[in-house]
Amino acid sequence: MTVSLHPVPGIPEIRRGDDLPALVAAAVAAAGLGPLPGDVIVVTHKVVSKAEGMVVGCLDDAEYRRIVADEAAAVLRRRGDLVIARTRHGYICANAGVDRSNAAQGTAILLPRDPDRSAHGIRTGIHRICGVDCPVVVTDTFGRPWRRGVVDVAIGVSGLEAILDLRGTPDASGRIMEATEVAVVDEIAAAADLVMGKADAIPAAIVRGLALAPGAGRAADLIRPADEDMFR
Repeated sequence: MTVSLHPVPGIPEIRRGDDLPALVAAAVAAAGLGPLPGDVIVVTHKVVSKAEGMVVGCLDDAEYRRIVADEAAAVLRRRGDLVIARTRHGYICANAGVDRSNAAQGTAILLPRDPDRSAHGIRTGIHRICGVDCPVVVTDTFGRPWRRGVVDVAIGVSGLEAILDLRGTPDASGRIMEATEVAVVDEIAAAADLVMGKADAIPAAIVRGLALAPGAGRAADLIRPADEDMFR
């Protein structure tokens, strides 16, 4: 299997109420990328949040801290101004997902209220416009315990299973795997970020060649239940 990654340039600055599926579909077509059956379309949450109006005024650090507190369902750790919080969605991330990077001066961007629903809306909109039903993954950038650096992960999914469950299947040596569950949509998100970048104003990409079966997974499926979490 050969997988290719394709950035989707040409998406304009997004404002509240913009038809994001139409803008993504137009940019995909203008780039000569199709879309093709089997493609996975990856979109950063910031353009989703902007289209959904999840942008708030944020004039200074004190106001930023207040917004973070409002968005956090629970604060798990603090170190100086850094807060590790659980969001209303159940994600554990820095500053409850409130971000001032790639935001207009004096504003902050919040996470979409329901990223899985957002992904589904983008998928159905592109399907309506292009006639091709491509799974959609909405991403955000998270840090990781015990490892330096950030990676993109899936916070919204439509059209794919979020987890590839290999439990009960043999490995290459014939041993039955007992605990292996692959967060395939997180792998897609991280791969797509390689061609989108953090400062290149390219908020979408196509991952081509995965040959994944359609599914009804949600990014919410990736959240580890509290009774399985050994570190909280």
